[in-house]
Amino acid sequence: MPSKNYTELEVTDEEFKEIVNNSHKVVVVDFFAEWCMPCLMMSPVIDELSSNLDEIKFVKVNIDDNPRLAEKSNVYSIPCIVIFKEGKEIERIIGTQTYEVIEEKVKRHLN
Repeated sequence: MPSKNYTELEVTDEEFKEIVNNSHKVVVVDFFAEWCMPCLMMSPVIDELSSNLDEIKFVKVNIDDNPRLAEKSNVYSIPCIVIFKEGKEIERIIGTQTYEVIEEKVKRHLN
C-alpha cells in the first residue's frame, strides 16, 4: 500500500501561507477535529486520495490545535476541505463526501 502523501500541521499563520503560496502543486487542506465523527469518517478517504494522487499536496489541519488558522480561513463547519492553487482558494468542500466526488473536484484543477 502506498504511503500517505500528507502532512498534519501545527503551524503559524505565516507557515501555512508559505506552504499554500509556495507549492508548485495543487494543495488540498483538510480542516478537521478529532472529536468530529464526520471528520473521522472522511479520514480514510483523505488518506486514500493522498496515497493515489502524488501530484497534489495534502495538508491536515486540526482546528482545535489551530483555531486562529481555521478562523482566518473562514472554516466554521467541519469537515472542510479547501483546495488551493497558486496561493488562491479555488474550491471548498464542506461535509462528508465520497472518494469519487472529492477526487473529481481535486483533479479538475490539475493542468
